[in-house]
Amino acid sequence: MKTYLTGIKATGSQHLGNMVGAIRPAIEFSQNESGRFLYFIADYHSLTTVKKAKDFSEYVYEVAATWLALGLDPEKAILYKQSDIPEIFELTWILACNTPKGDLNRAHAYKAIVQDNEEAGRDPDKSVNAGLFNYPVLMAADILLFDTNIVPVGKDQVQHVEMARSMAQRINQLYGDTLVEPQEALSVSGQYIPGLDGQKMSKSYDNTIPLWVPEKRLKKLINKIATDSTGPDEPKSTEGSAIFDIYKCFSTKEEQDAFAKQFAEGISWGEAKAALFEKVNAELAGPREEYERLMNNRSEIDAVLETGAKKARAIAQETMKRVRKNLTNF
Repeated sequence: MKTYLTGIKATGSQHLGNMVGAIRPAIEFSQNESGRFLYFIADYHSLTTVKKAKDFSEYVYEVAATWLALGLDPEKAILYKQSDIPEIFELTWILACNTPKGDLNRAHAYKAIVQDNEEAGRDPDKSVNAGLFNYPVLMAADILLFDTNIVPVGKDQVQHVEMARSMAQRINQLYGDTLVEPQEALSVSGQYIPGLDGQKMSKSYDNTIPLWVPEKRLKKLINKIATDSTGPDEPKSTEGSAIFDIYKCFSTKEEQDAFAKQFAEGISWGEAKAALFEKVNAELAGPREEYERLMNNRSEIDAVLETGAKKARAIAQETMKRVRKNLTNF
C-alpha cells in the first residue's frame, strides 16, 4: 500500500488558488484512489513568519475547517497538525546533522530572499531567521517520517521532494535501509489560477479571492478582476483572460465552450464577471455554510485533529523506532 502526503501552511485565510491547486485535487485523490493518505496542517512552518499567537491559532482552525468543508472525509484520510507529532522534530534534528549546509544554501526560497537583499544593497541575510534557512529539513522530516511514497506537488515545490529524497538517500547510505525515498507527483488535476491582476493568485501578490467571504464581498472582488479595453459588443479573446481562466476551474467542457462562444460574440466584461460569480458562488455556497458551522463549533475540529494525530503518531513512532535502532542501536 502506497502512502501519499500533502501539507498546507497555516499562514492566513485560504483562497480560490489553494482550493483549485491543492485542496480539491487532494480530496478527490483520496476519494478515488487506494492507499494511505495523510493531510497535515504545517503550523510550525508558519512560525517563520507568523509571530502573533492569536493569528497562529486562528489560521490552524481556518485551514482545518477549509479541508473539512470542502469534503475531506477523516475516515478516508488522516488530517493532523504538524505540531501534534513530536517525532517530526526529532527526525528534523537527525536529518539536519546529516545534511550539508551547501544543500540548504541552494533552496529556492532562501536564495530568492538573499538575491532580493543583494539587489537592494542590504545584508544578504537580512530578515532570514534560522527557521527559514532550515525550512527544507523540517519539510523533509514531514515527508520521511511517514514512509511517504508519493508527494503530489506543483512545479514550484518539486525541489522540496528532491531534497527530502536526497536526505533519505544519505541516511540510507550511512546507516543502511532506514527511510523510504519519496517521489514527487506533479498534480494533473490541480490548476494554477490567476488573481485579480492576472498574475498567479498568491498572498505574496495580494491578489487573492478568499474562499469564505460573503456573497456580496465575493461579487465585489470578482468585479475587480483586471480586463482589457475591449468594448462591450466587440469580440473578446479567451486567451489570457483571467475571467475565462478562473471560469474553467469551476465548469464543465460544455460550459466552457458555451462561454467561449459568448466571448467571440462580444459579451461585455460586466456580463462575463456576473457569469463567473454565479459559477463560483454556486460551488462555494454549500461549503461556505459548512465552514461557518465548523468555525462556530471548534470542538468538532479539535476532535478530528486529535483523532488524526493519534493515527499519525502511530505511524511516526514505528518509523522512529527503526531510525533510532539503525543510527544509535538504542
